Amino acid sequence: MSHTVEILSVGTELLLGSIANTDAQMLSQGLSELGLNVYWHTVVGDNPARAKQAVELAKSRADIIITTGGLGPTCDDLTKNVLAEAFGKQLVFHEPSAQRIRSYFERTKRPMTENNLQQAMLPEGCTVLENDWGTAPGCAFEAEGVHVIMLPGPPSECRPMFHYRAKPYLMGLSEGVIASHTLKLFGIGESAMEAQLREQMNEMSNPTLAPYAKEGECELRVTAKAENDEQAQKLLKPTVEQVKQLFGSKVYGVDVSSLEEVVSHLLAEKGLTLGAAESITGGLISKRMTDLPGASRVFKGGIVSYTDEVKTGLLGISEQMLAEHGAVSAPVAQAMAKGARRVLGADIALAATGVAGPDKDDRGNEVGTVFVSIATGEGSYVRALNLGNRPMRGRLRTQTAHHAFDLARRYLSGLPYEG
Repeated sequence: MSHTVEILSVGTELLLGSIANTDAQMLSQGLSELGLNVYWHTVVGDNPARAKQAVELAKSRADIIITTGGLGPTCDDLTKNVLAEAFGKQLVFHEPSAQRIRSYFERTKRPMTENNLQQAMLPEGCTVLENDWGTAPGCAFEAEGVHVIMLPGPPSECRPMFHYRAKPYLMGLSEGVIASHTLKLFGIGESAMEAQLREQMNEMSNPTLAPYAKEGECELRVTAKAENDEQAQKLLKPTVEQVKQLFGSKVYGVDVSSLEEVVSHLLAEKGLTLGAAESITGGLISKRMTDLPGASRVFKGGIVSYTDEVKTGLLGISEQMLAEHGAVSAPVAQAMAKGARRVLGADIALAATGVAGPDKDDRGNEVGTVFVSIATGEGSYVRALNLGNRPMRGRLRTQTAHHAFDLARRYLSGLPYEG
């Protein structure tokens, strides 16, 4: 049986835009990995009448309702009350939860007001989801053919509560196991990727294919359901291989987190080191490398050569080359990579230069004109890019860094630089 899920987020601060609804994003991603379809996101303020309306609507159309927020001790924390009433359940005092709340305040040496014990009032007959990351326990129950799961609102509590408490409960709702693999692609847009797969996706039921767009790259999640993991993997394997064949070198990994993670692993495998010279990216390539655990084994360092003086003084680029071609050019990008490789003593160096905007540069290059380069012991290569004339600076830098890492991945994998 396939389930339909509604995520109901409670909190006026969400409606006001005071905070972003990161809980809903996290839950949607986690539920997708379980093969559960999220059909609706609803946000409602701390108002009993409107919360009741939202719950009644969710109850009429979803068979799993997951709520976040509204479980705290104050009078505007109303989620449990509204849901209990909607499903005809009494709230009863749960002594083990009360004891955990008391212990939490003793441990943190904070005074506990009596209203905190309201958090121990839970719907009768529910499964209590113990909260080891805060005070308010979560809970789950089934009534009238609907499963209800209530989670606390603070992301530092909601995320582990979903992962360690709600997930096992949800996995118990379906027979067998759900397994998935995520293929990461770079060098193709979401619409182009989906166009090549649309017919196949419409025909598939087990496994299923779901495309996702990330900033500057794409994901394809293949999900299968079977009696056990071994059977699920057998279902997944042919589709994963088919997608890899279809998109070739644009698939940069399966179940990996990022391009830089792939580059880091390849560098470690081959015993090589990487360096960077960055202009337009302002240190982003270096940041992304040093965000990885163990980066010091493979990453020598980076030079943010934002001005011509740094390009000449540190990287050794001649004033004549800069005068002739301009800072945003293929020859300068190539010279930056070669200079970084020499100065940093790295086996491989990446470089990026471009026009971030908001205006054209002094040579008339449009915003989004970018050159990324790689220098290795065997030579160098430059990729010329036009990333659009109205991108946000942050997005432009992210895409440029992606392209630089893609050059490194292709070199280390023995692939052509373009393909």
